[in-house]
Amino acid sequence: MDPHTFFSTQPSAFSLQPPSSWGLYVVTDRSLTKGRSLEVVIEAALAGGAKAIQLREKDLSTRDLYQLVERLLPIVRGQGASLLINDRVDLTLVLPIDGVHLSRTSLPPAEARALLGPARLIGVSCHSPEEAIEAERGGADFIAFGPLFPTPSKAPYGPPVGLTRLSEVRRQVRLPILGIGGITVVNVASVVAAGADGAAIISAVMAADDPAHAVSALLQVVRSAARG
Repeated sequence: MDPHTFFSTQPSAFSLQPPSSWGLYVVTDRSLTKGRSLEVVIEAALAGGAKAIQLREKDLSTRDLYQLVERLLPIVRGQGASLLINDRVDLTLVLPIDGVHLSRTSLPPAEARALLGPARLIGVSCHSPEEAIEAERGGADFIAFGPLFPTPSKAPYGPPVGLTRLSEVRRQVRLPILGIGGITVVNVASVVAAGADGAAIISAVMAADDPAHAVSALLQVVRSAARG
């Protein structure tokens, strides 16, 4: 794939669905896929209705990530969905990825925005109201806030911040908020009720026996909670 020609023929992130409408933000972890390829699980998640995928495979080399993006882009774009990558502003500059997701150890969102321009999505992981306000001021398009519930993948970030904290953030920022951390079909309605626009999901999709059904079920609850 020649990224330079691909840029001219593919839709920008903003011709796709905005983060406020995603409902789910599926975050990858190929260690959870039960031996299935990441491509297979992502294709199933998209079939279930997912409209945004974050590629989060921190252990891969730059070349391996580049090649994985090449394989995933036709799958994701073929379903009218967005593909973002965790942290790697460099790869976002050279590949037609829809955006980048930043953490507290990444480039600040304002610096990423200066490099990427206005046509790429920038998401930021936040763990406090102060961080959420900083992300909004820095030009982020959305935030993932948490961890909301206990979960092994977010244990390094400290104890769960809880739904009350999420509600506090909702009152202080206008950005779309996606709750993250230990979210399942059982508790996702409470996340939306607390002020989130949707949920960032890892294990509940990656490890599901039927990822398409898992996404469909989660989206049904999210949409019902949003209407209610």
